[in-house]
Amino acid sequence: MTAFLAGLGFSAVAIFIAEMGDKTQLVAMSLATRYRALTVLLGITAATLVVHAGSVLLAEVLGAAIPTDWLTLVAGAAFLFFGLWTLRGDEMTENDERRAASRRIRSAFMTVFVVFLVAELGDKTMLATITVGTQHHWLPVWIGSTLGMVAADAIAIALGAALGKKLPERAIRIGAAVLFFGAGAVMLGQGAWMLLA
Repeated sequence: MTAFLAGLGFSAVAIFIAEMGDKTQLVAMSLATRYRALTVLLGITAATLVVHAGSVLLAEVLGAAIPTDWLTLVAGAAFLFFGLWTLRGDEMTENDERRAASRRIRSAFMTVFVVFLVAELGDKTMLATITVGTQHHWLPVWIGSTLGMVAADAIAIALGAALGKKLPERAIRIGAAVLFFGAGAVMLGQGAWMLLA
């Protein structure tokens, strides 16, 4: 039970941090201007469940094929990379905005689901879920990463509606990057310790 809770908590926090300042947050805010907040949250949740299910499946395959000490080193390096990626920022391009606006599907839920699913494929949070999934069991990572993603997007939608462009995006990005660097350094240290032991 302790391992389950550790995987759940770590994945929820890691993905919550990864989603801060990510382009999918911008997609969520954009969708919330046209659809009810509950519809957007449900669509995002469904899309995240699908994408992160694929992510943890891939993590399970990688985890079975690569020794744990090397996986820990790779995960640590990946978290350092995510920290740099977060510092660089991730913006929604005009092409992304046009694609999101041009999606016309029968229901608002399906529109949100498809737009968010496409935006999330290959995104930082998907890659972070794979990375965390190599360190913990797939089920708590799947649940935790979904909870972290939905929580971050729910906050972004609420704050975006209340504050508009006044959000301190740079401060959020720097804080998230520092947390990634810290987690990456710890994982690199653990991986090196396992290799030397």
